[in-house]
Amino acid sequence: MLKESPDSAPSPQWHTLGVDEVYRLLDSSAAGLTGAEAARRLAAHGPNLLSSSQRISPWRILLEQFKNVLIIILLLAAGLSIFLGHAVESAAIAVIVAFAALLGFFQEYRAERALEALREMAAPTARVLRDGEDREIPAAEVVPGDLVLLAAGDRIPADLRVCEAVNLRTEEASLTGESKAVEKTREPLAAPQLPLGDRRNLCFAGTAVSYGRGRGVVVATGMATEFGKIAGLLQTIATEKTPLQKGLDRVGVLLARAALVGVLIIFGLGLARGENWLGMLLFAVALGVAVVPEALPAVVTISLALGVQRLVRRHALMRRLPAVETLGCTSVICSDKTGTLTRDEMTVRCCLAAGTWYQVSGAGYHPAGEFSRDGSPVEPPEALRELLRVAVLASDARLIGPDAEGRCRIKGDPTEGALVVAAAKAGLEATLLAADFPRFDEIPFSSETKRMTTLCRAPQGTLACVKGAPEVLLDACSTVLSAAGERELDEVQREELKEAARQMAGDALRVLAIARRVGDLGREDAEHGLTLLGLVGMSDPPRPEAAEAIRTCRTAGIRPVLITGDHPGTARAVARELGLLRDTGRVVTGPELEALDDRELDLAVTEIDVYARVAPVHKLRVVAAWQRQGQVVAMTGDGVNDAPALKKADIGIAMGITGTAVSKEAAAMTLTDDNFASIVAAVAEGRAIYDNIRKYLMYLLSSNLGEIGLMAGALLLGLPLPLSAVQILYVNLATDGLPALALAVDPADPDLMRRPPRDPQRGIFTRAVVTLLLAGGGWSTLVNLLLFSWALASGKPDSEARTMTFVSLVLIEFFKAYHFRSDRGSVFQHPFANRWLNRAILWELVLLLCVVYIPVLQSALRTYPLSPRDWLIVAGCGLSILPVLELAKWFARRGSFGALS
Repeated sequence: MLKESPDSAPSPQWHTLGVDEVYRLLDSSAAGLTGAEAARRLAAHGPNLLSSSQRISPWRILLEQFKNVLIIILLLAAGLSIFLGHAVESAAIAVIVAFAALLGFFQEYRAERALEALREMAAPTARVLRDGEDREIPAAEVVPGDLVLLAAGDRIPADLRVCEAVNLRTEEASLTGESKAVEKTREPLAAPQLPLGDRRNLCFAGTAVSYGRGRGVVVATGMATEFGKIAGLLQTIATEKTPLQKGLDRVGVLLARAALVGVLIIFGLGLARGENWLGMLLFAVALGVAVVPEALPAVVTISLALGVQRLVRRHALMRRLPAVETLGCTSVICSDKTGTLTRDEMTVRCCLAAGTWYQVSGAGYHPAGEFSRDGSPVEPPEALRELLRVAVLASDARLIGPDAEGRCRIKGDPTEGALVVAAAKAGLEATLLAADFPRFDEIPFSSETKRMTTLCRAPQGTLACVKGAPEVLLDACSTVLSAAGERELDEVQREELKEAARQMAGDALRVLAIARRVGDLGREDAEHGLTLLGLVGMSDPPRPEAAEAIRTCRTAGIRPVLITGDHPGTARAVARELGLLRDTGRVVTGPELEALDDRELDLAVTEIDVYARVAPVHKLRVVAAWQRQGQVVAMTGDGVNDAPALKKADIGIAMGITGTAVSKEAAAMTLTDDNFASIVAAVAEGRAIYDNIRKYLMYLLSSNLGEIGLMAGALLLGLPLPLSAVQILYVNLATDGLPALALAVDPADPDLMRRPPRDPQRGIFTRAVVTLLLAGGGWSTLVNLLLFSWALASGKPDSEARTMTFVSLVLIEFFKAYHFRSDRGSVFQHPFANRWLNRAILWELVLLLCVVYIPVLQSALRTYPLSPRDWLIVAGCGLSILPVLELAKWFARRGSFGALS
């Protein structure tokens, strides 16, 4: 009977227990379980699968789309339009509402697939011992206490306590962020609170065996595994609204109140003048509907969709449209290291051969690079070539490629792959070397010997090729290869070489010593009396473009932070090389982070640049701590371990090439080139999109304010109504529509990435924006009231006075469109740079002439054919808006009204 279930609380610290004690607690043995016992446990614990939270009905997702304030206003507007007899306007609004709702539905319907991706990563089958026999069973039937057999290439089906390890190594980058294959052992580990990456006697579900073989007893299945815990975290994280969505909700509420107040004022003034109450009510409602920018959802959607298309050209794919804008106010980027800031490809960086240091250029598995000494390129001397030759002969990795896209990959251990690539840079091909020096025996690497030896046939006899840990191999060497040939290795030189190896390790390099022995040798002689050929230092190199991207982030006021499961020394070295670690910045490990409560973390988070050896829950805490500081947080990552933080962050960014399906499904954006620099382009795009949406709102609301002010002013002054209801609707739908849409695709301001991030709490209506709105709307009201009053006083018919006022209002709005291309720059700085706006204005001018002069349209809109003198007057009224808004911007630039951003 099972003594203690692995998913019970508290769970045993399996890595601290000996194998016999694990067997005892799980009521298992080295012979595995019987079929009957396995069936009983399967019924008790359930299948080895990840459970999902309760799925939301598609109908419920669709109904959720109609909880948006602006959508509700638009639905009311459509109903009122039908009531007023404006079927065309009602149909247009209904189309806009349906488009926005369906788009949101399809986005949210696809957004919760992260758990499905986790299931796909699970192993489909597993080899276990049942009734003492080796059986292959579906991974879903694995139970606690099962003894799983492991071999190179296997995907691990559950969390295991290793019982047997023969050169067993696993790839855990997707779970822990560790870039190197992890060597496994069966021995218990003393420290109870070790990070996952250091629990070397455990194997984890969803990771893979890269080398060797072994056995492990299952200690956790399903949701109790480390993968399952991540799945549980994903289920508990709610998706937050983006700053744009929150801002538009606030705008919707504001517009609803403004429309209600406007309706009441106009209706009240009309009754005070003795107007028919029903006719006045219908007119006031029409004017109130005009306040609401019906095209706003469409403009926002189009702006975001076009931004998504531009991002595709910049190697970024968006899963949720509003997330594009969120990037624009990102103030913190929490970046993973492996595969994000680095290439996730071990690379030889330097070699010590014949007493001389050589630097190796190039990064990753592409065999392009050169050797240099003291900064000057050199041809590899024979001593260096011999070192690389022996290193390759002592390795099993193979270089494959390049493929059609020019990428190369390694089959085998990444460390050995780095040696093969370095040799290829020196003109040494592994396949040719294997043919010239055929291997006939080998002594595999083990954690006890810390070296690997191959025995090859050579013209001089047997060639023993050895690579391993410097502290072990140096003690096995009696001679060293120098520029003059082999000579004795004395103790002084031995200690100097050990110190050199320690310094290389201090620079976050993985160090290997390479040695050989030639002669009539057997296995018993192959690892003694060696000749040291030199040292090799390698690392997972930073991406060359990442440093520039980090500098650009700092210029844009964005704080980069490194969060990785890798070792602190490696993380510190990479962060320093990229310029991410500041002089005053701190490096904190997962256990140190665990010791901080939330209050202490909130106080320290702004000082910490690097988090190393962290678990998934730690990443969540860091993201949450920054969010409590009021920051908009972007989280980049590629592994399963990143998925909860990607979902929690305001904007999750997954890697397209190295990223797991889980990370891509949890993220809002995927980089198709895994290039950190693409994030900077996405931030610029997000800022531009927000600017354009604000330009649209400024233009449209200022225009609507001019309409409301004109109508209210005429009623207060006792004048006839200066516009008919159909003219108001024409201005609101036709005249405002195309120019507003053109502003939504306006070119970005040149200083876009020299501004600090926008405060998401600040909202769209800053004091300066409100000033420009009031200046534009107020002047439009004043000019058109004066024009209408003058036209009536000069004896013109009501229809001519209304037409002059109508045309003047339209022309003022056209000039406003050009002015609102920037809320800070002069209208005379590249005024016609937006070709779409130029075309929209030209088209609207043609329509305006048609409305004024074509009889059928004259009758529909109650217009009057204007004389050339009338046109000069209304054109002057339209142009008068330019100096007014130019003066308002001048005051704003002087700081009288605060920052415009």
